[in-house]
Amino acid sequence: MASCLAARHLLSRASAARRVLPCASPLYSSPSILRRLSTHASPPPPPPLPPPPLEPTVDPATSEGASSYAGAGEGAGAGESYRSGQGASSEGRRPAGAGYEEEQEKVLRASLLHVPRMGWSESAMIAGARDVGVSPAIVGAFQRKEAALVEFFMDDCLQQLMDRVDAGEREQLKNLILTERLSRLIRMRLEMQTPYISKWPQALSIQSQPADVSTSLKQRAVLVDEIWHAAGDSGSDIDWYVKRAVLGGIYSTSEVYMLTDNFPEFRDTWTFVNRRIKEALDLQKSVKEVGYLAEAMGAGLGVGPIQGILNRFSRNEENA
Repeated sequence: MASCLAARHLLSRASAARRVLPCASPLYSSPSILRRLSTHASPPPPPPLPPPPLEPTVDPATSEGASSYAGAGEGAGAGESYRSGQGASSEGRRPAGAGYEEEQEKVLRASLLHVPRMGWSESAMIAGARDVGVSPAIVGAFQRKEAALVEFFMDDCLQQLMDRVDAGEREQLKNLILTERLSRLIRMRLEMQTPYISKWPQALSIQSQPADVSTSLKQRAVLVDEIWHAAGDSGSDIDWYVKRAVLGGIYSTSEVYMLTDNFPEFRDTWTFVNRRIKEALDLQKSVKEVGYLAEAMGAGLGVGPIQGILNRFSRNEENA
């Protein structure tokens, strides 16, 4: 118990001495001790923070960020212009395609000059391409090379015939009777084949091929229809089909007959055309007879319709 009290007394004296010594003892008054005591006593205040940097006041048009943003905008604009350019290119491909078709037409037209010597052949088309300054590789773009050349010739001749009729031939045709008008129009069309008459059997052979016969028939049907229109026919009844069938047969037989005509300027062919038209186009009789037959077939071949057709036919025979 006494030892505890003595220890407390010593501790109290030591603490009192510590409170007095820093002020009285020269040891604790040295700068180094004071700095050490000050570091233990209280931490120094933190240094003041530097002022925030001022925002740069630069021109947005010249700043890097603005330029990158502008670049992004330009990229977006470029994307828009590219998308719009795709649409424009799709529209612009039509003129390019049209220009390519024009080149093909030039090649085909120039190839016709070589047909009398080379025939309706790929060689004539290659020579025509070289004449117009086009690569001969364009001939490979024609799926049916020889047939394409013949079909082009048929379409071109039809266009020339229509142009001649519209240019003043129609007025001259009005002064002729129907048979003379038809003969004149057929002659005008067949005369366009005279420069190629030595190679025309080859053209007929090409047109008769299974892959080409449908186009050939369509072209001839359009030709016959235009001849009838130019001759002044505007009917739309059953006679329409009969007239075109009859004239189509006359044209085809005259076309073949022309290949065997050795007279100058195909004089015998034109005589043949006139004779066939006069014989076959007695429309007041033959066409009406075919019309009566079609009427009977449409009526189902009943007794009443047949009797009426026979009566009408007998009256026409008496009038004839």
